[in-house]
Parts: sequence; C-alpha cells; structure tokens
Amino acid sequence: MQLNFRRAITFLCSATLAISSAIPLSAFADWEHIGFMGDLNNDKELNMADLVIMKRHLLGIEPINDSNSYHVNNSFIGIHGADGFQAGEYFVTADINQDGAIDVFDYIHLRKDIVNNSALWVWQWQNESTVSDDPLEGNGDFIGASVNDVYKFMPSQGNGRMLIIYADFADCKFSYLPTTDEIEEIAFGEEKQESPLYPWESVSAFFKRSSKGALELSGKAYHYSTGNSVNNYQQVKGQKALLTEACKALDSEINFKDFDGDNDGYIDTLVLIVPGQASNDTWWPASVQFGNDKYIYDGMKIGHMITGNCQINSSSDYRDFVSTLTHETGHCMGLPDYYRYDKSKDADGLHGTAGSELMDDTGGDLSCVSKLHLGWYKTNQVQVYDPSSVTQTFTLHNAQTSKGNTIIIPYGELDNRYHSEYMMIEYTTKQANNSSPPWYVSMGEGIRIYHVDASLYNNGWWTSFRYASGSEFTDNYEGRRFIRLIDDTRSDNIYKTGSVINENIEGFHWYDNNGRQTIDTGLTIEIGEKKNDSYTITIKNNNIR
Repeated sequence: MQLNFRRAITFLCSATLAISSAIPLSAFADWEHIGFMGDLNNDKELNMADLVIMKRHLLGIEPINDSNSYHVNNSFIGIHGADGFQAGEYFVTADINQDGAIDVFDYIHLRKDIVNNSALWVWQWQNESTVSDDPLEGNGDFIGASVNDVYKFMPSQGNGRMLIIYADFADCKFSYLPTTDEIEEIAFGEEKQESPLYPWESVSAFFKRSSKGALELSGKAYHYSTGNSVNNYQQVKGQKALLTEACKALDSEINFKDFDGDNDGYIDTLVLIVPGQASNDTWWPASVQFGNDKYIYDGMKIGHMITGNCQINSSSDYRDFVSTLTHETGHCMGLPDYYRYDKSKDADGLHGTAGSELMDDTGGDLSCVSKLHLGWYKTNQVQVYDPSSVTQTFTLHNAQTSKGNTIIIPYGELDNRYHSEYMMIEYTTKQANNSSPPWYVSMGEGIRIYHVDASLYNNGWWTSFRYASGSEFTDNYEGRRFIRLIDDTRSDNIYKTGSVINENIEGFHWYDNNGRQTIDTGLTIEIGEKKNDSYTITIKNNNIR
C-alpha cells in the first residue's frame, strides 16, 4: 500500500497528520511517554494482538482507523529520540518504519519488535496547546469542536461510545424490564422516520441528524440487580457506589476499552438507569463528572456518568428515556445547561416561539450556538459578518437539514476558537428533530438570533464556560450569559420576511463593562425573501456612510 504518508492518514483516519517545524526531542519533564509505534489496540504495549490487527489491515479485512491510533489532540509528538512534529487529532502508529507507507515492511518490523521485546517509544509534549489554532481544522469537512477546550469526555465528532447499565434494587423494581437488545435499539438504533416516536426514535438517530453525520454514537447495554435496598444509595455518593458495584460485578462480561471512542483513556459516558419510582432526590436525571481515578476497569477510567430514573415504560413508550439521554449527553460532550437554575423565579433560559433548544427545555433540536461549539458545521456553513462592510447579504438554509448554516456577527475580533462575544443567526423549522416538541414548548418557524459570550474560565482544576448557568459570573443571570435570545419574550418572537432588527429591539446590544446589554451594535438586520427553503439576510452597518 504505497501511499504518501499524509495521504495514507487521510484515507485511513478521519484526521490528517500535519507536519510543522521540527522541535528537538529531549528528556525534559514536559515530554510524556504515551506508548509505542505499532501499538494498534491502544493497550500501551506490543503483542500478538497488534500483529493480528496489522495483518487484517494488509489483507483488506479491517482497515486501520482512529481506534487503532493515539488520540493526541493536535499536540507535538516525538518518536524515539527523533525531532518532534505537530500531529493532528489522531496519531497513527502503524507506519513503524516511517517511510510514508503502511505495508508488509511495517508488519515485519512489528513482528521483530514483539519477538525482541523492543519498540520505538512515542512521546507527547504536554505543555503545548492541544487544540488547533485554526477553528476550520476539524473532523473531515467539519469545523473543529471548540467544546474540546472544556473539561469533558464524550467526543462530539467521530465515534462516541456509551455504556448503559440498567439497574434495579431489592425493593425497587422496573415495572417493565426491556431486554438489552431493546435498550440498545432505543439508544443506538438507525433512523426510522416511520416511527410514531420520531424524532425520538433513538438517541443515536437524533444526534446523527443534528450533527449532519459528524457524530456516530454507539454502545451496549447490560442488566444489573443489587441485593440492597434503594435507601442504601443516596445522593451522588450513592449513585457512584451503585455504579462501581455494577461495574465490578459485570467486569467479566464487559470489555471497558470498547467504550473509549476517542482513545483518551476514559470511558466516554457511562449511563446508570434505575426504576422510575426511585426517589427524585437522588435519581432525578443528571450528568456529572465521575471524578475518582482510583476506579479503573481494563485500564479505563470513568469520565462522565449519566444517572436517572427515566426508565423505558414499554416497547412503545420511551420518549422520556431518549429525550433525557440526548440532553444529558449534550453535557457529556461539553455543553452547559441553557435554563436558569433559579427556579423560584423563571427557570426558562430562552422564551417564546424562538426559545426551543435541547439544552434548555429538551424541546427539540440543538441550536446554531450548540452546533457551532460541537463542530457540527461544514467549513463553508459558518458565515462571518465583516463589520468593515457597509452592507452584506447572506443566505440561510433550513437548520434541520444537512444544508443548515449560520451567520456570526462578532463584537470586535472573533476568537479563533469562538470563545468570545458575538451574535448568531439561524433559520429554524418544525422539521426533523423539531417535528415533535413536548406539549409545554411553543415552537415557530423562521429566523432567530442569539447573543453569545462563550469565554472560558479555568478554576485551577478544570476549564468551563465562564458564563454558563450556575456560574458565579452571571450576576444571578442579570449579566453576561453563555446564551441569550434577542427579543427574549414569551411571545411569537420568530422573525420572518420584512422583519427589521435594530437598536429598538430588546437584547440587540453588546454587553457593557457591567455585563448589561447597553452598547449599540450600530447594525440593522433585515429579513428578506423566503425562497427554496432559505431566507436572505441583509446586515447594514449604520456607522458607515
């Protein structure tokens, strides 16, 4: 298989290896030994299992892919004392002799290394940024996922893996116990537009539509019954106790390495579902970082865990199970809640017919803001307004289709990872993932505009969105927030042909130094004609004559 090395990586993996200026490899503490050339099953050693994978690749049975590579997230790599280079999202170790091809010579090299107990060490530079400087370098034709900059474990691009444990207690049983095959079909089944529960026919199908195919979610389900009372498992401590108890009991049945889709050493997401009658005080659905590295299964640590009493009620009644898992999986991929935690006043984060969003009210599809940060736009689908222009006209396509795109209006300079202040515009419809909202959601069709501040904050332990719900920096939601709607009222606040958005519209202002929306944008947005399932949007700079 004589391919140029870059071409080989392009064909064999979803991310290319980008060589930059070399840096010398040294034995400084900043370099970490992460594995070996030829380690194709990611167990950090060379053995016959790697040789079998190489042989299957050469025979054309099972091509080498991301799962046979090291997930290095654009960091610098050094190989056994040679100069270092910057890798892509994944580093392929299969080209052992580094001649630009993955062929029989690598197979011979690998076999010798196994027999002689010798191998080329792979080093990773830990102090370099692990994200690309270019937001357009992403998964294939997709932009990069800026949620990778926050502390999370489930990938939003490529292969996401989910382990579901369906558990009950000695005194708290499921009223309906689905088979593991049934659970897996409901969680990971293919799209079925004819399903009466569409678009909630499966978690995987929902995300595949929303992501335009950028995310492939899969996994397996297992049953577990504890001999203890439900009262023995209280609060987060009790959730973790049941989870680790179940993992230990099922260890002989589960290969936990199968649930690390991005090869970062963590199970992407571990889901623990209990009966609906389990107390809401402990088992109301939630997603949290597990946060205890002492529990390691097959070399894998637990990253995010989703817990909840959102049971499958019957073979035809599982909408709550799917909608809940989609929302909580959004957290595992790095998105915050969009609703307000001050429920004594108004928990809704986004109001009116423009306000439906999976991360707010589990009302339907993810918005353009979510899709931008998850990396679910193609490179030509993110249109950025140039404030030096007098007038610019854009076309917005239906957000619930593969052509769905967006417009960004930056405040000042747009951060190259989108971690700054800006406005976003999209054309939303009642199709696909928006076709069956819950009864409490009023949904419209047309143009909606968001005000975003996606700045980051590092508390010394992890990085998160600075103005996410629950953050100390939102001034009790009166100040800056990760996401707001323009004209955020309990009304029909979707814009259509003829609508004009200017300084007279509530919320169409930039934040001032006190976090209040008082600074005039100096812009006017006019919603033009709707034609062929698209709108024209004209943005005028009133300060340029």
